Formats: sequence, structure tokens, C-alpha cells
Amino acid sequence: MKKSVWKPLVFVCTLAVGANAFTLTGKVNDEQGAAVSGASVLLVQNGLSTKTDDKGEFKFTQDEMSVMGRVLPGYISVNNGVLSFSQRSSEPVQVQIFDMMGNRLMSETLYGSGSLDLQACVKAQGAYYANVKIGSAQRSIRFTSNGNYGASFGNGQKAALAKLSTDETLKVIADGFDTLSVILNKLDTNVLLTVKKTKAEPQYAYGWGLKNDPVPTRGCGKTWNRVKSGSYDFQWSKGKRTIRIDIPDNYDNNKPYRLVFGMHCMGGWAGGVQQEGYYGLKPLDTEKTTIFVAPEGNGNQAPWGQDDYLLFDELLADLQSNLCIDSSRVFSTGFSYGSMFSNGLSWNHQDVLRAVAVYETAERNIWLPQRKKMGIGWMGVLGLQDDLCRPEMGRAARDIILELNSEGGKAKNEKAQEYGGNGPHVCYDYTTVEERFPVRWCTQNGGHIWDHKDPGQQKSWVPQATWEFFNKF
Repeated sequence: MKKSVWKPLVFVCTLAVGANAFTLTGKVNDEQGAAVSGASVLLVQNGLSTKTDDKGEFKFTQDEMSVMGRVLPGYISVNNGVLSFSQRSSEPVQVQIFDMMGNRLMSETLYGSGSLDLQACVKAQGAYYANVKIGSAQRSIRFTSNGNYGASFGNGQKAALAKLSTDETLKVIADGFDTLSVILNKLDTNVLLTVKKTKAEPQYAYGWGLKNDPVPTRGCGKTWNRVKSGSYDFQWSKGKRTIRIDIPDNYDNNKPYRLVFGMHCMGGWAGGVQQEGYYGLKPLDTEKTTIFVAPEGNGNQAPWGQDDYLLFDELLADLQSNLCIDSSRVFSTGFSYGSMFSNGLSWNHQDVLRAVAVYETAERNIWLPQRKKMGIGWMGVLGLQDDLCRPEMGRAARDIILELNSEGGKAKNEKAQEYGGNGPHVCYDYTTVEERFPVRWCTQNGGHIWDHKDPGQQKSWVPQATWEFFNKF
């Protein structure tokens, strides 16, 4: 018995132009109210575009469908294989897809407004017909598919229907302005749009402005093949050092991360810094924005010497080459000898370090670099009963930074409020330093420890005060 084959009919001019379906008008201004001319305005789902005139105005008009003199309250259009539709009556939009042999591949009833990717509804490469019907008005659309969807028919159909939307996105693109996207729940309307000028990052001889955009390193896009939480051996020009590291478990190699170094004290070790959560900062990184690193020092008696400045440079370069790091937000912390090393880095690494937080520091060390006349963010924590890194040593280290961070060193004459002998700790933020290089000075009774606590508290206030300081940048 001969198999009968259904062949699709091609309806020519069954949809004629009639009255207005919608008229969308609008004007685009900048934040000062001046008209923005030559801006591209797009109706994304409908695939329509225009430009603003010299008054910043634009207009979209979509005619309604009519058949045999009957106006239908809706419209359909096809752009790059995407069917856009709007139906304002109780009659739905009916879509059927057939292959060239007449086999029906899909039949769907759609309501309201939205879009349907016709190509995503078919599996194989070839030519197809879509028969679209609203009431008695019909239209037959021929389209092709490249067959690259790689899914079963059911999955392709589901993906296509997921694109259905009851709203329209109006997008404005103009040179020198941020792209504006607005959701419209109706198209018969007039809109007044304001676009914001693109923020231009100020240029400095060194450093960055507060809240600057991330500066990604060359490691972005690369795969990190070492441990994400633990330790590894780092080969540098002077030998090999153990490095402790913690990378967020949801690490995205296309997203720049803040980098925080934790330097251990004399008699300490990098593993101890890691176990303490990098001076309590890692538990505060609830949004997983930060990579934490603790390098092993060179022995217990003098863990940080002249060669360790080279170690820092080579380790930082290696991390930035293999991990996606925000090079404008690299920080160093440390306690005691580790704070003295971080403080030394703040003297000559201002072009790569954004800020340091030093706990019980001093203005001295076994070896210190020559100071560059450059500012840097700096936070110091001082126990007023510290008999190792005595208070006068910590204040001397602070005053060196105040001179670097203010015009003519005037911040040295600003008297900081310090702990008065009772109550909670005191943190003082200097007001006469340059805004880009803030200085915070925190004091409390206590000895040579980093995790000072307020009276009656079991938890140290130091991590939170440091985290808040680092988030200034």
C-alpha cells in the first residue's frame, strides 16, 4: 500500500498589514537632561532596532494582522529563526513545524506575548516549514537549521519553549554611556530613559582609586593544577619553600579574586597561620572573594630576611600568572616578626600591595628596604602592655606611614585617640591622610598577642576590624 505524504501548504500574503498593533515612543537623555542622539535602541525579543534622532527621540510601530478585512489584535514576526508573537484576544497562537516530507515535528499552542526559537525545535540539519495560525489568519514560514543542537527532539522543544516571555526588553546602547536595559510589560507606551556616562577610572602615577574596577592578571582563564586547599612546594631562585594556600571551592578562573598573604611570627609556621584562618580573616570571607596564602619563613630565629623580599616577588608573580587575581587588591598581614616583614613590604612594594595589616609591629627588622616616597593603606594593632614590640616601636612604624600618606607629612601632627584604660578597644581612622591611602590605628590593653579581645568577649575583634579595613578598597 502506498504511503500517503502530507505536504505543507505555502500561504502567500495571508497576513496583510492593517491598523496599529503598538506604537512605542520614547526619549533618551543623559543624567543632566541633555538629549542623547544617535543611540541604538533595540526591542530584543522582537528583533527590532532604531536610532534616536537629534532630539534623542525614537519610535517603534508594529502593524496589526488582518485577514479578509478582519483586524486581529496581535502580531507575529520572524527574525533569524526566532518567532516573536503577541496575542491580545482569547485566540491563541498555534504553531506547527513540518519537515520537507510533510511530517509534523511539533504542535504547540501559545498564549500572550513572547518568542519561540524555531531552529531549536528541530534536531537535524535541513529545511523546514512552520505553520503559524491566529484564529483564521495563517502564515507559513520556511526556515533552515544547521543541526548543531545535539539534543533529542523533546529536549530541543523544551529549550525553545523556555525562551517564552511575557515581557519585552528595551535596550539602549550609546558611545560613552553604560548600556541600559529596561523591561517593558506593555508596548503601547511612551518612555523617558536616562543613561549614565561610563565611569572613567582616574589615572594615577601609581596605585588605584577607592572602589576601582578589578584589574585581572594574566592567570585569568588558566587552569590551576595545584592543591586548592593545603600546601605545595614552590621552587624559587633560592631553593624551595612550602606554601599554604586556600582557594574558594567555587573558584571561577574568569573572575579576579582578592589575594591576602599571612606572614607567621618567629617560632611560628605557615601551617599555623592556615589553621588560624589567616589571622581570622578566612571565616569572614562568606562571599568567597579571596585567595589566602601563607609562605613558610626561613627558619625560626629569623624567619624573614632580605632574601624573603625576593621570595615575595617571585611567589606573587607565580600566583598572578596561574590564578585569576585582582592585581589591585593584594594585601599582607602578619604578627610580630610577620608584621615587621609586612611592614617592610609596605615601604617598597606600594606599586603591588594595596594595604597591610600589622599586629604588634615595629619600625625595625634584621633587614629593611629603602623607603619609597609612596603611600599605601596601613592598619596597625597595638597592645599597650607589649614588652617585645613595645608601643613606641609600633607608633614609630605608624608615623613613617603617616608621613608617606599625607601631604608634607601633616598627618603626623594629627593626634589619634587611643585606648584609655577601660572599656572596649579603640580604632582610630586618620582624617588628614590621602583618601586613597587610609591609616587605621587600633589600641587596647594587652601583651604581645595578635588576637586581642574586648572585656567579657571570647572572640577577638581584630579580624573584623581588619576585614572592614580591607573592604575600604
